[in-house]
Amino acid sequence: MSRDRCIAIVGATGAVGHELLAVLEQRQFPLRELRLFASPRSAGVRVPFRGGELPVQALDERSFAGVDIALFSAGSALAKEWAGRAVAAGAVVIDNSSAFRGHDDVPLVVPEVNAAALRGQRGIVANPNCSTILLALALWPLHQAAGLRAVVVSTYQAASGAGQRAMLELRSGLAAMLADTAPLPPRALPQLLAGNVFPQVDVFQPDGYTREEDKLLYELRKITGLSELAVEATCVRVPVERCHSESVSCRFERPLAVDAARALLARAPGLEVLDEPALGRYPMPLLSTGRDAVAVGRLRASRVFDAGLAFWLVGDQLRKGAALNAVQIAELL
Repeated sequence: MSRDRCIAIVGATGAVGHELLAVLEQRQFPLRELRLFASPRSAGVRVPFRGGELPVQALDERSFAGVDIALFSAGSALAKEWAGRAVAAGAVVIDNSSAFRGHDDVPLVVPEVNAAALRGQRGIVANPNCSTILLALALWPLHQAAGLRAVVVSTYQAASGAGQRAMLELRSGLAAMLADTAPLPPRALPQLLAGNVFPQVDVFQPDGYTREEDKLLYELRKITGLSELAVEATCVRVPVERCHSESVSCRFERPLAVDAARALLARAPGLEVLDEPALGRYPMPLLSTGRDAVAVGRLRASRVFDAGLAFWLVGDQLRKGAALNAVQIAELL
């Protein structure tokens, strides 16, 4: 029997949708058919793929007939409206929004960490938050060696994490700065990003943390199975177009030498170590853009935790932080 699959992408014209197409093509995913869906205003647009073009369609009741796997990247509201219909039609949904991540019966999967969770899927699999994916990938080999107990993380998140409109907003703001003209007021983001940094990603909760910071806490616990893991997060938006960076300090049950940690990370799937700071070799967004691997560097012993490490990581949140992780899940399915 052929292993080729019928795949649907919902949200095909968005930033992650474009990246899903690129990843499917680059990894030569075995396809019998690829269907592209987006909002009605995008219907009829043709998108290049594997040397040809595919039409974008609007969703209707027949859209998922014969679909094996549906890759959703169109926001929580649309996922809640259409994912159940896709499952009823026989598809497995891999959803990139936050709609199902907290559901106990929906696996939240980073393949290099908890692929076994897919055995419990009932038609919907959740793709974790982009910052969570990057961080979980680096923490997992360290946890296996020394027992992770607490994480303090500050994220430096690119405009593309908020979608194409935020990227365009950053570009227009930078152009206004160079032209010494007044920038347009922000719409896609809560503050002007060009020439600025602000400590808000997603909306604030009553306790003063943002929903993005909550995602890092609860999603890391679910992915790792460490229900008591302490996570202190501060999420910051920075004027970078692509790739998220994270400053991480972690506490372990047992001491872990820096050289041993470096060796573990270098061998771990999905990671690369760039850690020669005296030579100017450390992770940066310019080096990680378009790359699958999450780069880790600046490894050093913690000055706060007796058994702890500090490090810096950078990953392309449109690749491993979204599209690549979803396609890896599809490959496992």
